[in-house]
Amino acid sequence: MLCKMGFPEDVHSAVVSRSVHGGQPLLNVRFQSCDENRKIYFGSSEPEDFRVGEDGVVYAERSFQLSAEPTEFVVSAQDKETQEEWKMKVKLTPEPTFTGASEKDQKKIEDIIFPWQQYKDSSHLKRQKRDWVIPPINLPENSRGPFPQELVRIRSDRDKSLSLRYSVTGPGADQPPTGIFIINPISGQLSVTKPLDREQIASFHLRAHAVDVNGNQVENPIDIVINVIDMNDNRPEFLHQVWNGTVPEGSKPGTYVMTVTAIDADDPNAQNGMLRYRILSQAPSSPSPNMFTINNETGDIITVAAGLDREKVQQYTLIIQATDMEGNPTYGLSNTATAVITVTDVNDNPPEFTAMTFYGEVPENRVDVIVANLTVTDKDQPHTPAWNARYQMTGGDPTGQFTILTDPNSNDGLVTVVKPIDFETNRMFVLTVAAENQVPLAKGIQHPPQSTATVSITVIDVNESPYFVPNPKLVRQEEGLLAGSMLTTFTARDPDRYMQQTSLRYSKLSDPANWLKIDPVNGQITTTAVLDRESIYVQNNMYNATFLASDNGIPPMSGTGTLQIYLLDINDNAPQVNPKEATTCETLQPNAINITAVDPDIDPNAGPFAFELPDSPPSIKRNWTIVRISGDHAQLSLRIRFLEAGIYDVPIVITDSGNPHASSTSVLKVKVCQCDINGDCTDVDRIVGAGLGTGAIIAILLCIIILLILVLMFVVWMKRRDKERQAKQLLIDPEDDVRDNILKYDEEGGGEEDQDYDLSQLQQPDTVEPDAIKPVGIRRLDERPIHAEPQYPVRSAAPHPGDIGDFINEGLKAADNDPTAPPYDSLLVFDYEGSGSTAGSLSSLNSSSSGGEQDYDYLNDWGPRFKKLADMYGGGDD
Repeated sequence: MLCKMGFPEDVHSAVVSRSVHGGQPLLNVRFQSCDENRKIYFGSSEPEDFRVGEDGVVYAERSFQLSAEPTEFVVSAQDKETQEEWKMKVKLTPEPTFTGASEKDQKKIEDIIFPWQQYKDSSHLKRQKRDWVIPPINLPENSRGPFPQELVRIRSDRDKSLSLRYSVTGPGADQPPTGIFIINPISGQLSVTKPLDREQIASFHLRAHAVDVNGNQVENPIDIVINVIDMNDNRPEFLHQVWNGTVPEGSKPGTYVMTVTAIDADDPNAQNGMLRYRILSQAPSSPSPNMFTINNETGDIITVAAGLDREKVQQYTLIIQATDMEGNPTYGLSNTATAVITVTDVNDNPPEFTAMTFYGEVPENRVDVIVANLTVTDKDQPHTPAWNARYQMTGGDPTGQFTILTDPNSNDGLVTVVKPIDFETNRMFVLTVAAENQVPLAKGIQHPPQSTATVSITVIDVNESPYFVPNPKLVRQEEGLLAGSMLTTFTARDPDRYMQQTSLRYSKLSDPANWLKIDPVNGQITTTAVLDRESIYVQNNMYNATFLASDNGIPPMSGTGTLQIYLLDINDNAPQVNPKEATTCETLQPNAINITAVDPDIDPNAGPFAFELPDSPPSIKRNWTIVRISGDHAQLSLRIRFLEAGIYDVPIVITDSGNPHASSTSVLKVKVCQCDINGDCTDVDRIVGAGLGTGAIIAILLCIIILLILVLMFVVWMKRRDKERQAKQLLIDPEDDVRDNILKYDEEGGGEEDQDYDLSQLQQPDTVEPDAIKPVGIRRLDERPIHAEPQYPVRSAAPHPGDIGDFINEGLKAADNDPTAPPYDSLLVFDYEGSGSTAGSLSSLNSSSSGGEQDYDYLNDWGPRFKKLADMYGGGDD
């Protein structure tokens, strides 16, 4: 089937209510689009009255009343991409007003018949032959049913020849909220399925369709408007439960106070939504129980009685009632709210001083001191412009030495000193002050606008600081004034005339160059050193010194004064050459050296300067020449064509323009070098090396000395490390260290026959001396250092028959009980052979009769200390 894009009809008729509200949906236009991807935009020829949504629903843009005649406008649809446009005329007819309809007529189900259509054979377009106005269906809200409740039956006059199917579309049917209205597709019976709520949706705009069994449209759709009839099912609701308003005290009757507003969700154009206001109660009821009234339609509250006084009643509370049904107390629904009216303050009470005279005192020369508190009373509301006091001085202070500030918390007036007061000039002040509010008194108030009082202030005499006159004091003096010269007299004055005190004493407070001293009694200043204008303590020819003057009052006071000495220049400095070093080429061109004369003095004792070379030595003038190019500058250049590269000292005599002249001979160190074609030195390194200064030589010598010291320290450290290594080798060598604790005695007697030792203790120790009576022995050098572990015994230096046995036994016990001792020693086993042997020589130490049968070679394994025994007993006949 060929799809034709556009509106299915040229004219669309609809019946709507006579009263149209802004945003109310009126009808739904149908547009057939053959391409779902195309975006269609709807418009209205009357945009100020009607708006078409994207879904084709026509809305009212504003609230208005339809005239009795049909209202016509054009709805357009446009494709923004192709700019193709379609139009359809819409005709709105106001619904007729039915009066006196019987209940039977209302219950009768109407038949809505589709308008008669004819087909145009050429285009098959349906065209309406006549307009058919279908009145809207009125349905009361909150109906109790039963549901579904039949409304109307929709039928087509073609249902006699064709089998048709009926359907409805639009909000409430197939669009949200869906399912409220249903239609029997065979009979066309339209029904509602549940109670309606006008406060949610006031009207429904449906469209009825008739198609054959194949789905082909046989009739143009018709619009059905269902209006929900309002019922009084909503109470008025105030926008706020508590309303706050204000009214100035003393207001006249008829003064507007505030407006309260309530809303009713019912139809505002019907009695159900028409509200009326009234005041139920007023608290407090003074000075009248009816101080206010309310406009019953607008809710405006106004005053109706005089006598509002904030100082008596600061707040009123009203109970307001709003009733619908135009205030009908029988059928109307009502609600209440509270109106709180605050009586605001006006300036009807001026401030009043609590006393006629206030007193205060202040020490002289003090500022920013509060000398008196002025207190006032005011019955108006605190911390408002009608209560805040403003003070002003009306007399007694011609020089403006006092001011009055207001304390924002207490509203007191603070009399404050703003200029120093001299006791010697004024000993007492009597001030006249006035107080008034920040805002003027309200009209009709009989009180005077301000209150006045007097303030008596006594000035207290205090010891004041002396002051120098003048301060600072300027003295002009030529520099070079010798020490001990009298410079000037710098004295101070004491402002106290009524205090008994001695004369002032002077002392020096600041003298950066220590040039001056002051006489403590008369203030005479003399020099202690020569005044020098070129000193670092002189800035812009000015030298500043500070002196102190002190009295003996209670408490003692002092003042300072500055002496400024302007030093006049004299020609006491000779000019010098600058720079001190320069470089030039050994050839004649280019070889000019620019020099400058520097003189600490100023004009006329400085430039212009005269430059010349001395006559001695003759080589100076022979090799060099100097030419002045300005008052302070000159050029030094070679006189000869070639001068060998090297460093030359060139004396230059410079004379200034002072009277008398001052001159000096300055030495310019010139480095002559070989130059390239650009005039740059090419052998600067050689010349610089040949001409090292004293500082460079000293630095090089210091570096050499430091290097030698470091080498010597390294050698000493290496030798010390070698000695420590050798000592460790003797102490820690595991092959030689046997820890046998045999002491070396420097005795070389005739052998064992010459020694009368009792060796029986080695075989049977019978006695042991206590450790407490043993003398301090000698510890072996190869022993491990003794710590807090078990102490090893130290053998006594004095020989004793039982010493060896005791020593060995104690050493063995100490070694066995030392869990931390490293294995320095081998375990020594001593065999007890009974008490029969009384041999007196070492040969019987471990043998019975003959030493030749015993093998003593194992003594070699005991280390170098037993080597002698191995040689004596294991060497055979030797």
